[in-house]
Amino acid sequence: MKKLTIIGGGPAALMLAAQIDTKKYQVTIFDKKKTVGRKFLVAGEGGLNLTYNSSLEDLITQYVPSEFMDGIIRQFTNEDLMNWLNNHGIPTFIGSSNRVFPELELKPIEVLNTITKHLSNKGIEFQLDTKWTGWNANGDVCFEAFKDVTSDIVVFALGGASWKVTGSDGDWKNTFKERGLNVHPFRAANCAFKVDWNKNFLTTHAGRPLKNIALSHKEHYSKGELVISKFGLEGNAIYALSQKIQDTLLTEDNAIIHLDLKPTMTIDHIKTKYKNSERTKVTDILRDDLNLNRTSIGLLKQFSDKETFSNPNLLAETIKSIPVILKSADDIDKAISTLGGIDLDEIDDHFQYKKIPNTYAIGEMLDWYAPTGGYLLQGCFSMGFTLAKHLNNLIVKDEK
Repeated sequence: MKKLTIIGGGPAALMLAAQIDTKKYQVTIFDKKKTVGRKFLVAGEGGLNLTYNSSLEDLITQYVPSEFMDGIIRQFTNEDLMNWLNNHGIPTFIGSSNRVFPELELKPIEVLNTITKHLSNKGIEFQLDTKWTGWNANGDVCFEAFKDVTSDIVVFALGGASWKVTGSDGDWKNTFKERGLNVHPFRAANCAFKVDWNKNFLTTHAGRPLKNIALSHKEHYSKGELVISKFGLEGNAIYALSQKIQDTLLTEDNAIIHLDLKPTMTIDHIKTKYKNSERTKVTDILRDDLNLNRTSIGLLKQFSDKETFSNPNLLAETIKSIPVILKSADDIDKAISTLGGIDLDEIDDHFQYKKIPNTYAIGEMLDWYAPTGGYLLQGCFSMGFTLAKHLNNLIVKDEK
């Protein structure tokens, strides 16, 4: 029997352990926190969004780089995940937005406990409150206040660098750099972006939502909701563009997004509505004929001059494309996820480090991106499943 050491206790690690053949591997999960799945629980505070219900092709296009994630997702799809959860006592339902959640009576801690109980019943061991510190001269993995561990295979699933309270702090990056690996700097993803609001606008509209809107940044587009915050803009519509916006901010001082307040209407349709209105005041037309709320009208006033606001043709164009300047991303520790991490060229097709034999990496510590909506969890679960399948087959090959 081979000895498998998994370092990190997030979703990718848990799925790996769930799928590994314990007749072939003696498995121990190490985590520096006192419990596993801490970020999993934080993600569930607003509703544990497990995956997204869409066609497989549409699902794969949400990932960056999609060519890297393609084969991984195909081996363990969103349907596979839902079936796996249901078969392990975690019934799911598909929400109105096609997001997939545990049944309403199930709390995130109950979902996590169900998974960890399954692992314990399989004979998976947990070594918690034990921080990985590196390797010794023999290549064994080392931990604080714990003996060095010799393993046949080591899998790292140490996460990214957001929500440090969960243990996902990215402190591991320098240790891997010292081994000669290319590790990209961490940047916030699925995060808020700073806008220099007019003070009067912010006093009135801070905390207000903008629903059923669309955003564009260069050739990229997303639909959803936004929230006006003191810092700037947050919400799923801007989260979906966060990777592209961050790439722009690497080389430019600002990033410009264009906000479409009426994505279901054309400019001509808006102009017609405006022209046919029986009202005389612009704000009345916007509110009553175009169904724009007070916050949307406030945005139009902030980002257009008096001439534009009083010109129906110019105003219609602005409604469909309000230019908003983004100054920076929010603090990385407030982000839902991160960009950066281990360069994908450092691993082979089976997640094995090319420079460190019998050592693998999965999950958010690798440099890939997924938007909110269940895609990140799906990606991590799929990686864990895919690696387990490879390792199980590896033993079969060795036995032959």
